[in-house]
Amino acid sequence: MAEGDNNSVYQLASETASLEEQLQGWGEVILMTDKVLRWERAWFPLVLMSVVSFSFLLIYYLDPSVLSGVSCFVMFLCLADYLVPALAPRIFGSNKWTTEQQQRFHEICSNLVKSRRRIVGWWKRLFTLKEEKPKMYFMTMVFTLAVVAWIGQQVHNLFLTYLIVSFFLLFPGLNQHGIITKYIGMAKREINKLLKHKEKKNQ
Repeated sequence: MAEGDNNSVYQLASETASLEEQLQGWGEVILMTDKVLRWERAWFPLVLMSVVSFSFLLIYYLDPSVLSGVSCFVMFLCLADYLVPALAPRIFGSNKWTTEQQQRFHEICSNLVKSRRRIVGWWKRLFTLKEEKPKMYFMTMVFTLAVVAWIGQQVHNLFLTYLIVSFFLLFPGLNQHGIITKYIGMAKREINKLLKHKEKKNQ
């Protein structure tokens, strides 16, 4: 293994250990959330979507201003950050923390670090594209933002946010059960069929 790879592995392990230490008080909650997001029970998706739908219906009914909504959300995060580490061991029982749970917690933290690295990598590639191919960068950004602005104009903001949040929360379960891979495979097959059909017509 090259020295750069060794450094990368060491850095990943170091960042993962640091994140584990930071999230230790949230361990039980993270493991429970992981089970729900991966649909370990058949009824978990229903519960997940019920909670999300109720939350968005409540926001729609109360119709808070942007400032009030952001303030309440940050206040909720502050309360959770204070209460969860104190209450979680009493609710779940810290003496029940097993080797299997510790291993899964380690895997989750490692995946979070890898995801953070990917996002930083995409961000760096964007700036590299800006420096190396400014015209392509400009056209891509303008086109992408124009499409996003058009979608935002066509769909109600709250409903669009509901769809985005629902997708991100359902994505781990869809991926875990192979549903995304299945439909991506179907889409690829259909595209290949269309391309082959087009080639035959051209011949």
